[in-house]
Amino acid sequence: MGLLKKNDQTAVRNRLSEGMKDPVKILLFISKKEEDCHYCNLTKDIIEEVALLSEGKIVTETYVKEENEELAEKYGVEYVPGFVILDKNGEHRNVVFHGAPFGHEFATLLEILLIVSNGFETPIPEELIKKVMEIKEPVKIQAFVTPTCPHCPPAVLTAHFFAMINPNIKSEMVEASEFPELSAKFGVSAVPQVVINNGDGGFVGAYPPDNFYEEIIKVLNK
Repeated sequence: MGLLKKNDQTAVRNRLSEGMKDPVKILLFISKKEEDCHYCNLTKDIIEEVALLSEGKIVTETYVKEENEELAEKYGVEYVPGFVILDKNGEHRNVVFHGAPFGHEFATLLEILLIVSNGFETPIPEELIKKVMEIKEPVKIQAFVTPTCPHCPPAVLTAHFFAMINPNIKSEMVEASEFPELSAKFGVSAVPQVVINNGDGGFVGAYPPDNFYEEIIKVLNK
């Protein structure tokens, strides 16, 4: 029995069928110790269900992180469950999901699947794309979210879009309640909370892309 209701399965199937151009691959990293990763199996189940609904356009591969540390490091997966989405050429543009894509973040997963399938074409305005491309220093963006937060998807999507535009940027979705130690480290008390360069800067809320970019520049100009 799937995690999605029948009506939701139909909606997902239709959206992927109509919106996906090229095939994609999801690489999921889990732990062999279930007590260390309470959401690993659920994440695997939901990703595999989405793949099944894609009618062959999405394939999945699951790895035990403890046994594949080099591969996890290659794709920037630091915690489990964690996954990346590769395009037909094996690119993922430094976009990582840490945590189960449930609730409002399920919509984020679907959106990124479509974006990757269509050649990483983001809806960011051309003028802003030019500015983001000019960033020469490494930038790490962690967008902390929860499944019940309706304002979280825009924060994650903007971070992911910036990473797709500029290879100097790495973007991570982090499900705050699944990684309490990491949330505590950065003082996450409300979501979405965006952490830039391991706490050198950041903000709370779903900023528009232009304002999001300005926050990154503030950190780089310190």
